[in-house]
Amino acid sequence: MQRQQFHITAETGWINDPNAPVYYKGRYHVFFQYHPYSVEWGPMHWGHVVSDDLVTWERLPVALKPEDKQDKDGCFSGTAIVEKDRLYILYTGVVNENGKCFQRQCLAYSDDGIKFLKHPEPVIGSDEVPEGFSPYDFRDPCVFKKEGRFYMLVASRKGEKSDILLYTSFNLIEWKYVGAVLDYPSSGKMIECPCWNEKAGLMIYSDQFSEPRGSEHLNIHSNFFRQGTLDCNKGKFSTISEGIIDYGFDFYAAQFFANTEKTVMIAWMQMWDRNIPCKKEGFAGMLTLPRYVTVKDGRLLQSPVGLDKYISEKTVIDKHDFKGVIKAEGSVYQLKIDAEKINKFKLYVKKGEGEFTSLYIENGFLVLNRSESGEKIIGAEKDEYSLSGIRKMPLQDAENISLTVISDRFSLEIFCEGKALTSTVYAAENSRGIEIEADALNIKAEIGELSFPVKINS
Repeated sequence: MQRQQFHITAETGWINDPNAPVYYKGRYHVFFQYHPYSVEWGPMHWGHVVSDDLVTWERLPVALKPEDKQDKDGCFSGTAIVEKDRLYILYTGVVNENGKCFQRQCLAYSDDGIKFLKHPEPVIGSDEVPEGFSPYDFRDPCVFKKEGRFYMLVASRKGEKSDILLYTSFNLIEWKYVGAVLDYPSSGKMIECPCWNEKAGLMIYSDQFSEPRGSEHLNIHSNFFRQGTLDCNKGKFSTISEGIIDYGFDFYAAQFFANTEKTVMIAWMQMWDRNIPCKKEGFAGMLTLPRYVTVKDGRLLQSPVGLDKYISEKTVIDKHDFKGVIKAEGSVYQLKIDAEKINKFKLYVKKGEGEFTSLYIENGFLVLNRSESGEKIIGAEKDEYSLSGIRKMPLQDAENISLTVISDRFSLEIFCEGKALTSTVYAAENSRGIEIEADALNIKAEIGELSFPVKINS
């Protein structure tokens, strides 16, 4: 069985959204939407892994199961908060009645971060949705504390649009509605997985069936950020800047870690309405590598968690006034490239017999092309770029780049100028070729082969 080596997957079965990432009692916890009995989406459980360094992960038992009256048909997404050394989880419980999917917000808690007890009743019922909003699209709570009070953001639909609702509480059990917070609507039909980070001033959310924005945003389901301020008394968010989080094919349901000094984000490295070739390996879906996030001048800046200590072998190539091709090999690695005064730049990775994935600079964009990457991935998007396997990320300086490419068995995560472009790639196991075709004044490449002492995905 082929596996991702340092990205979180299920041991068997299906996973999607990361849930309640949190630092608790000296370890990083990540939960995730999980269907252990099939590689298809099904009644949602909460899978659970922990880490000491955000890189190597250990599996723990399932944290939540759909088995109680408030969540018998699914434990949907949610977030965590640490209060008086206890870990609390707010999540959406799903109950199907008369052909309709009622959604309500539920509470669970743990004193060891492993075994969870559920509050016996929903803390916000389906009948507590404000007028005009749907009790069938009322999910994914984000909980935080400010000035001695708890707050909860919940996504909900109103007609053909959606918003983020704010509730407040003094005890995490009794909640009062404050208001719908967005200062202007999203472009899609349903917001999912809202998450607020007060320290960074960032609201992130997923948006289903969102409208394309040129060639930079073509996924019909996408992740956005809004930088701004949230007035919890008035229940209103004021946007300063906004944009897409990731420019690739496969990035959704991003969440911030709770209870960390730095702002850390993780997402589902997959997309709805696409085929998933790794199902034949016994699992479906995976999570991204955690990322550090900052904001500067209204720009969202991302960088991958550090992998350097897991580099077992490094190849360094340093060329001056270079015009030609550099060749190497690798499957699971971190590739760093710095180039100056670029006239031409094209990178081939996962290259083998009759297949490759290319990354190149064209007209001020960094372009990913996975049309020849191996097993075909087909989605719901019907635009020319999507059908051609292309995603584009704008560059501020296309003549001088500092690029990081992180390659795992079935994925590529690409970082440049603080932007990110993430995509799954299903190449043959022996497609290990790396080629850098360049015309540049200076070019330096470092290829670090990655190996890990603990591999939960092997």
